[in-house]
Amino acid sequence: MTIRIFVGLLLGFAVGLVMHYLPQIVPDSPVDLWIQEYLIDGVFLVFGKIFVNLLKLMIVPLVLVSLICGVIASEESKSLGRLGSKTFVLYLLTTGVAITLALMVAQVIDPGAGANLEGDYERYVPKERPPFVQVLINIFPDNPMQAMAEGNMLQVIVFAILVGIALNHTGAQGKRIGAIFEDLNVVVMKLVQLIMQLAPYGVFFLVGKVFAEQGVDLLKGLGAYMGCVLLALALHFTGTYMTILTLVARLNPIIFLTKMRPALMFAFSTASSAATMPVTMGVVEKKLGVKNSVASFTIPLGTTINMDGTAIMQGVATVFIASAYGIELGVSEFLTVIATATLASIGTAAVPSAGMITLAMVLGQVGLPAEAIGLILGVDRILDMVRTAVNVTGDAVVTCTVARSEGALDQAVFDDPDAVEVQPG
Repeated sequence: MTIRIFVGLLLGFAVGLVMHYLPQIVPDSPVDLWIQEYLIDGVFLVFGKIFVNLLKLMIVPLVLVSLICGVIASEESKSLGRLGSKTFVLYLLTTGVAITLALMVAQVIDPGAGANLEGDYERYVPKERPPFVQVLINIFPDNPMQAMAEGNMLQVIVFAILVGIALNHTGAQGKRIGAIFEDLNVVVMKLVQLIMQLAPYGVFFLVGKVFAEQGVDLLKGLGAYMGCVLLALALHFTGTYMTILTLVARLNPIIFLTKMRPALMFAFSTASSAATMPVTMGVVEKKLGVKNSVASFTIPLGTTINMDGTAIMQGVATVFIASAYGIELGVSEFLTVIATATLASIGTAAVPSAGMITLAMVLGQVGLPAEAIGLILGVDRILDMVRTAVNVTGDAVVTCTVARSEGALDQAVFDDPDAVEVQPG
């Protein structure tokens, strides 16, 4: 898939540049009209829109089902008392820090400053946005079916959380319905995977159309976007995580990173927290000394709700796209992005590129078009590999921190350089 997406990106880039510069090479010919009418505004527009619509198709079922399953998983820790609350709070706290850090970095660098969009993008007019107080009120739905039909994802998130809590307080009936949602989650994940098989073709048409309208000038902004995301990921990795590990868990970060290498390499190569979970479990238990009673809860929960790297991408992408459109985001918009991205991370699937689907939701909350995802989708696979490694690191950091506070971490195993090597699979 990685190779296919790169091929789609390169072909889209090449074909887009040909469509952009060919009319200049052959002036006063019908080539310009033919390219614009039949290719840019025809084939490339149609198939690009279809792919975007398929991404948007998955937003409601993905968030609803994944979030209900995440709440069910977290509520199963009720009997664990402090363990459950510590883990949940730490995961949400690190995600909130991640999205805030991403917005700050993006504001300073302003990666979309040089990408002035033309054509269809230039004609986009953002919707008038309500004040933040009204946004807070509107978070709570009065009609969940209407919220799903209109794509009001903050209301869908709240509804999913309430349903998950209700299922955990309904005894045997709740367990039966919860099992149905677990099965639905498997089906939805498979549907996401099937749609993402079309990503190389979607990348080709979306990137081709953008570069046909923009030319090579867009590369400068795209490079700035990638650099901005990687910088924010690095700051969160070395700053937030290592600070928690050093000051809160009182553990050596060098030893931690050395022993986490198998999980990080596997996460980077698969771009999937879910696929990496067995390796992560083995590392934290056998090499870092965390007891199974803690790791068996914190790692699966982290795989479900801890998506700091995805939240960072969504924050930078929102600022990048808004800047490219020449749209200024105010304090209320930033607060909305922080709240939406933090909550959306709970419902983001632990599979490659699923963050692109919830990004469409975040963009919609601040009045930006989902079609703009095409600007960054071509390079997202590279960033997805890095942010998955960050997500897996966050799972292990929180696990070690909680285990340390509960006296469930064997310091001798953690310090032992000869602890058993864990192989993928």
